[in-house]
Amino acid sequence: MLDKLRKDIRAVFDAGLQAADPKEALRHSMRVTEDNRLIVGDHTYDLMNFRRILVVGAGKAASPMAQALEDILGERIKGGHVTTKYGHGRPLAYISLREAGHPVPDEEGVKGSGDIVALLEGANAQDLVLCLISGGGSALMPLPAEGLSLAEKQQTTQILLECGATIHEINAIRKHISRIKGGRLAKLAYPASVITLILSDVVGDDLDVIASGPTVADRSTFADCLRILDAYKVRDKVPAAVRAYLERGGVGEEEETPKSGDSFFEKTVNHIVGSAGTSLKAAEERARSLGYRTLILSSCIEGETREVAKVHAAIAKEVTLSGNPLKPPACIISGGETTVTLRGNGKGGRNTEFALAAAIAIDDIPGVVILSGGTDGTDGPTDAAGAVVDGDTVNHALEKGKQAAEYLEDNNSYTFFENSGELLITGPTMTNVMDLRIMLISRYVPR
Repeated sequence: MLDKLRKDIRAVFDAGLQAADPKEALRHSMRVTEDNRLIVGDHTYDLMNFRRILVVGAGKAASPMAQALEDILGERIKGGHVTTKYGHGRPLAYISLREAGHPVPDEEGVKGSGDIVALLEGANAQDLVLCLISGGGSALMPLPAEGLSLAEKQQTTQILLECGATIHEINAIRKHISRIKGGRLAKLAYPASVITLILSDVVGDDLDVIASGPTVADRSTFADCLRILDAYKVRDKVPAAVRAYLERGGVGEEEETPKSGDSFFEKTVNHIVGSAGTSLKAAEERARSLGYRTLILSSCIEGETREVAKVHAAIAKEVTLSGNPLKPPACIISGGETTVTLRGNGKGGRNTEFALAAAIAIDDIPGVVILSGGTDGTDGPTDAAGAVVDGDTVNHALEKGKQAAEYLEDNNSYTFFENSGELLITGPTMTNVMDLRIMLISRYVPR
């Protein structure tokens, strides 16, 4: 039975992953008509009114999105540059591409941002700029604010990742120490028309948070940034230059990020081409086709990873005991992005940590399999997307001398699953719509 559940759960995950394919998402969102009109969502543009079409962007899915754009627009594209994560690049004909560091930005990312700035500085009212944004765009489009260095941005990003800050909080600070994020890209491109095509990796699909909202009015402020640093007790840990810059901004001595109502946003359209919701629905459809009753909990799950795992495991237990909230065979799905507060020195990411905490919670419970996987194919600094566990996982590891609780306490989830056959390995998926968590429950185990 467990073998079938494991086979089914991977099929459900793969269906969700396929639905997030950036090429297909973009092709379904835009088209060019026979009379040379570009239709994007509810917006129509007469391409005869533009002198040039320029393409810019960044993210883990930037390369396949650019390929799809080239398929649609071809030689109408007169220039462009996108930046993607190392190992995620694909051949492009009309758009230049650079690979750079993620999640911590590097010099290649700075060079890529410089290429984008140089291209847009010459844009005018007769130009149409297409901006491609996907998960990872914040790290892959770094351009430090005046007086700050890349090393200081790198250190700040690392501190925020390690303290357990949410992606919303991290990006609020990224926007305020950048020359290109938080709406500044739209300002730079003005008076050109801008269409931003977005593959969302953010809970709630908040436009100003996805890749730090380079073409979106920013709701966060310098004061918010300082509150975030204080909430996680890291104000004194970030580099002195970053702290000083944010503090100057807090008293109005540095220019705030662009806000709603600024005139240059009138020529900017932001359009989401794909998100976690699309993947969750596709995964649900696949589970139903395999004979499972289904429930999507939420696409907006946040919180401390191991605590979220306990809640999911408790729901799975309830299904086995009472048939609530649905009777077995059941498939329960959720999406979102949790956070890990580093307590130890081990190797892992939020998905393998979720799987390990869930495995401890369902220890010795038969007929339950749980998967947690990143749709980008990577989980922290590892080659895994996540892991798949069941009620025998903890005992099998114990037979090999591995104490699950000790590995969890040391944030060493990847090492716990290494060589067990339970790691979820997909390779680069060229997309990112947050994480996908799936639970399959095959039968009752009544009280």
